[in-house]
Amino acid sequence: MANKFIPIRIPIDSIELKGDLIIPDKAQSIIVFAHGSGSSRLSPRNNYVAGVLNQAGFATLLFDLLSEEEDKYYENRFDIELLIERLGAVNNWLKDKEETKNLKIGYFGASTGAAAALGVVSEFKINKGAIVSRGGRPDLAGNLLGDVKIPCLFIVGGDDRDVIELNRQSMEKMNCVKKLDIIPGATHLFAEEGKLEEVAELVLRWFKKYL
Repeated sequence: MANKFIPIRIPIDSIELKGDLIIPDKAQSIIVFAHGSGSSRLSPRNNYVAGVLNQAGFATLLFDLLSEEEDKYYENRFDIELLIERLGAVNNWLKDKEETKNLKIGYFGASTGAAAALGVVSEFKINKGAIVSRGGRPDLAGNLLGDVKIPCLFIVGGDDRDVIELNRQSMEKMNCVKKLDIIPGATHLFAEEGKLEEVAELVLRWFKKYL
């Protein structure tokens, strides 16, 4: 399966966000990656998951939620309103772009990126698609959780106990299709041998089912 790789720059207000767009032949859906605090489109973990999705025929967009200058300020990484705004702008950009306007959209969020993905689905009243959160902080989406309508999968490492509890509390506020998968022996970054592969398999299964 041939993949088209397109390095992109997405103009938003006075800045440009760098991104990597990969579109396999005959792709019908695209997964937008919302990275976590301190991470970027170059995250090896997210790039691995994106590669698995590409092999299965999903298009992917990995992009930086913050400009290089903005990322120098730690508080920006936890400015969920800003991250939601950026992800929403990228969502609109995809709908306007010839190569992607007809693709169904799914969201993959890690850490604070999960809150951004949940927030954009809520605020933009998106009722089609699916979300996967990896080691996410859905609690940071706060009151927006109750308005999420699309299926959500939450993947957390078994040794990441605080985040497990935060995910459970968040899910109680949600009225959509939802599932929590806990990977035994994995920590927050799923750096242990074979754990990221387990994550990728769960992600692929979820998007195949709901996209």
